[in-house]
Amino acid sequence: MTIFAAGAICWRVEKSELQVALIHRARYDDWSWPKGKVDPGECLPETAVREIAEETGLSIKLGVRLGIQKYDLPSGIPKEVHYWAAKISDKAIRKSKFKPSEEVAEVTWVSAESAATKLTYAHDGEPLDRLIELHKAGQLDTKPFIILRHAKATPRSDWKGENGKRPLLPLGKTQAQTLIPLLSAFPVKRVVSSPWTRCVTTVSPFATKRKLTIIQRSQLSELGSAKGPQRTQKVVRDLVEDNIATVVCTHRPALPSILDALSSFANAGLEIAIHEARVLKPGHLMVVHLATSIVEPIDSIAIEKVHSKVPVKPVLKRHVVAVETYAPVIE
Repeated sequence: MTIFAAGAICWRVEKSELQVALIHRARYDDWSWPKGKVDPGECLPETAVREIAEETGLSIKLGVRLGIQKYDLPSGIPKEVHYWAAKISDKAIRKSKFKPSEEVAEVTWVSAESAATKLTYAHDGEPLDRLIELHKAGQLDTKPFIILRHAKATPRSDWKGENGKRPLLPLGKTQAQTLIPLLSAFPVKRVVSSPWTRCVTTVSPFATKRKLTIIQRSQLSELGSAKGPQRTQKVVRDLVEDNIATVVCTHRPALPSILDALSSFANAGLEIAIHEARVLKPGHLMVVHLATSIVEPIDSIAIEKVHSKVPVKPVLKRHVVAVETYAPVIE
C-alpha cells in the first residue's frame, strides 16, 4: 500500500533574492524539505500545513502546487510526497515556535540557487526547480480563487418545499465540517455564496471558524445564473479582479457560467482544466491560483500623460497559474 505524505517549500524574497527554508535532521544527518505522512482523516493540504508547523514552527498557507515525488522506500513500499509553495512573511518568521528536537535539529534559510547543492537527496531538487521556474516567470506569488459546489443536499424528488430552501443531508453536513481544514490550508480572506440554504450551510462552518462574513450573491444561485448568465460572469470577474483570496460556493447548474468567466483569465491549457470543474461532485472544490502582472498602458491618453510628465497608473492583470481539485475527506 502506498504511503502518502505532504510538505512545502517555504520561501521569501530578501533583498531581491529568492530564499528557501531547509531542515536538518540529525537522526539521518540530511538536509531536506519539511514534510510528513498523512494522519488518518487528513487531506493532503492539511497534512502539509501541519507538518510545516511541527517541523519548522511556521504557520503557513499554501500557494501553488510544486509536484509529486514517487519513490520506493528501502522496504520496497511505494511512497508519494506532495509539495506546495508557501510564502513566509517576516511576521511569520518572528512568530515561529521552532525548537530544535530529535526530529529536526535546525531550520536554515538559504538562497534558492544554493539550496540545490545543500540538499542531500537528488529528487528534492525537482520541486525546487519548479519553484525557481515559477519565480522567474512572476508566477510564484499567487492568491487562490476557490470554486466550491455545495455539499450533498436532499434530493429534489424528496423535497416538496421551495427549491432555494432545500437543505443538506446529514452526509452534506459532515462534508461541510470536513471542508474546514481543507479550506483553511489556503489563505482565504473572503467567503461568497449563493443565498440558497444548501450553499450557505456548506460554507457556514468554515466562515464561523475563520470569523469571516458570508457575502451572498443571488447571481450565483441556480435561478440567478439561469436568468442572467452574463450577470453571474460579471460577479465572478469582479471578484477575481479584486485580488482577494476568495471561496465561492455555488450550484452545479451555475458552474458553466462561473467557469466561463474564470477561464477568461487562463491560457488554453489551463482553460481546459478549469472547465473540467463542470463535473465537480457535491462538496468538492477547485482551487485556481492567480498571479498578478503589471501591464503598462499604451493607449493614446496614457501616451499623452507620459509626454506631459503626469504619472501613469500601471494596469494590473490577473492570470491563472495553476488549478487543483479536492474532495472532502470522510472517514
